[in-house]
Amino acid sequence: MEKKAVYSMTDGSPAKLLIKFTIPMLIGNLFQQFYNMVDSIVVGRFVGSNALAAVGATGSLNFLFFAMSFGISAGVGVVVSQYFGAERMDMVEKSIINGMYLLAAVSALMGVIGIASARWVLAALDTPEIILDDAVVYMRVSCAGILAIAAYNGVASVLRALGDSKTPLYFMVVACFINIGLDLLFVIGFEWSVFGVALATVIAQMVAAVGAFAYALYKIPYFHIKKENRPLRQDIISRCFTLGLPIALQNALIAFSCIFLQKVVNGFGESVVAANTALGRIEQLVQQPYNSLGAAITTYTGQNIGAGKIDRVKQGYKAAFWSVVVFSIVMAVPCQLFGEQIVGIFVTEPEVVEIGAKGLSITSLFYFFLGMIYVARSVLNGAGDAAFAMINGLMEVAGRVGFAVPLTKIPFIGVWGIFFTTGFTWALTGIVSMARYHKGKWAFKGIS
Repeated sequence: MEKKAVYSMTDGSPAKLLIKFTIPMLIGNLFQQFYNMVDSIVVGRFVGSNALAAVGATGSLNFLFFAMSFGISAGVGVVVSQYFGAERMDMVEKSIINGMYLLAAVSALMGVIGIASARWVLAALDTPEIILDDAVVYMRVSCAGILAIAAYNGVASVLRALGDSKTPLYFMVVACFINIGLDLLFVIGFEWSVFGVALATVIAQMVAAVGAFAYALYKIPYFHIKKENRPLRQDIISRCFTLGLPIALQNALIAFSCIFLQKVVNGFGESVVAANTALGRIEQLVQQPYNSLGAAITTYTGQNIGAGKIDRVKQGYKAAFWSVVVFSIVMAVPCQLFGEQIVGIFVTEPEVVEIGAKGLSITSLFYFFLGMIYVARSVLNGAGDAAFAMINGLMEVAGRVGFAVPLTKIPFIGVWGIFFTTGFTWALTGIVSMARYHKGKWAFKGIS
């Protein structure tokens, strides 16, 4: 084993380990969101708010088609981390190769479905006619790149499962700068509008995927799969699928609930769609500390469950809880005080800026609950509590579907019900997630 390439999280201070793991993840995720933000800034400022709305109108749909790949990647990571924590290294190799077989097949299928169904799905969601064609182009190009995104996420998930959160960061940083350069070239230089933005993202993800895979082959012994470990193993594929499918369905349910909310948003016209798109980009950035902490908790929990160290998992949860409290305060304050300036980074139309700023002031009040969704869910996923992932997704559906229409129909709330729906959904899901953790059933999951 090359100690510099893989790291155990079964010994040492939980708080220090989580911080050490989280910081590179956070930097990498911020870079990823930064180039997503650049996409929106370039489109919003150099093409127009309608083009920005077209990109935003596809966000939840793209997430829906990517959900299966993301879920399977997460499932593979959990399986690898548990076997690594249990020091069953032959099973680590078998889990990596079989997980990649599964991920490739699922991603190719979802890409084909996404490309074929783009127009009729967007039309069914009442996407405004003025932005429909651009939205279809953006969605089809994005879905064509699912294999590249899945390949990067698959390798990155395995590296993180082995305790290495730094290496995926390096390739994400490179991809970020490539994406920015191509955005400027394709949109400003070639005038390819939303097609150029989508193509730039796909190319950048391909570079990240190839780089991460080449590094893993060169540096990580477990990627040197022995011949006897390469055959298809139904038990391993089944376990990766069993753990990954509920996470994928959870993501799909979340995407479905966001699609439902997007349909409500579309009914208020292009300005609200553009404002909601800008707000979505801001909230993606805000979520990154929680997302990074969640990834750290998943690996930490998986390794310690594999090693049978339940008390260490509980210690890690407590450390993560207080981290969420701090993150939430730090991020909510500027959203309350400087909402117009923040939204103004993406768009210049006064009406769109005003709507987005007020929406941000509403949703930022609920950041604590958003953070605890990530923390509690990540402990449960890392422990192998697959059933909860579905419950989590159902809560998000119940929140967005249950709150959106009634709130927006109240005369003195109206359009602002869109943003209250987001906040109330976070609160509902966060409370249910924390309750599931405190029941303690997750402690009896894990590998056999």
